[in-house]
Amino acid sequence: MLSSIGLVSLILIFVNLVFTYKGLKHAEVFEQYSFHVDNILIYKDYKRLVTSGFLHVNWIHFLFNMMSLFVFSQRMEFLVDTSGYLSIYFISLIGGNLLALYIHRNHGDYNAAGASGAVFGIIFACIGLNPAISVGLFFIPVYIPGWVFGILFVLYSVYGIYSKKDNIGHEAHLGGALLGLITAVITHPTSLFDNYQVILAILVPGVFFIGMMVTRPHLLLIDKPFSRKHKTRVIDIDDRYNINRTARRESVDTILEKVHRKGIHSLSRKEKELLEQHGGSE
Repeated sequence: MLSSIGLVSLILIFVNLVFTYKGLKHAEVFEQYSFHVDNILIYKDYKRLVTSGFLHVNWIHFLFNMMSLFVFSQRMEFLVDTSGYLSIYFISLIGGNLLALYIHRNHGDYNAAGASGAVFGIIFACIGLNPAISVGLFFIPVYIPGWVFGILFVLYSVYGIYSKKDNIGHEAHLGGALLGLITAVITHPTSLFDNYQVILAILVPGVFFIGMMVTRPHLLLIDKPFSRKHKTRVIDIDDRYNINRTARRESVDTILEKVHRKGIHSLSRKEKELLEQHGGSE
């Protein structure tokens, strides 16, 4: 018989499937709901902190995340209840995205998608509550103790954030993993006494690095462009707001001129939406 957590995980997988399908089939859906720095910081589109976690950039990305979620949801059955499981999932998802938002706050065109932050939150919650579990890679018959995987994962994520050699969202992964572990410990405080060595071995380097990102980002070169191919000058949020507002004003002026010449019925749906948005934001 399927457990309540198993049922919830299947519902989450189904929602991910629907959003991913729509996002991959319709570019405008992906653009509307994915994680995008300027849309969140400038236009206050905070829903993206959640909705981006239900989109994926391709089907392989989706399969790996959902397979991991399903496998570890089975291991969580006797460790937490349904509300605890959902708390870990969404706190990890939002927290991981907030860390990515902070790190990339000066990279206005940075965008991302995926449930990895939430999934790693579930995995690390499982490790914190039961360090004896084994963790393996799909299709590779090699398993390592959960606590070893946790430590290696934190170190790898730190290196990924610092080196920026790929386009993987290490920030969301690390933030989600640590918050998943912390949420599990808070809701099950006895685990800290039973597994304090493993928990501290994972949390200390991760929290220390995040602290360094906040207080000494220049020492870690966190504020350099997020990609080696990204050559544009880093500008702050106020600059980006003014640039975007100017661009929108120019677009609206063009639309108004079109209305003056050809009438309101000549506008396309997108032009009408932009005109309505502009009228509501001024």
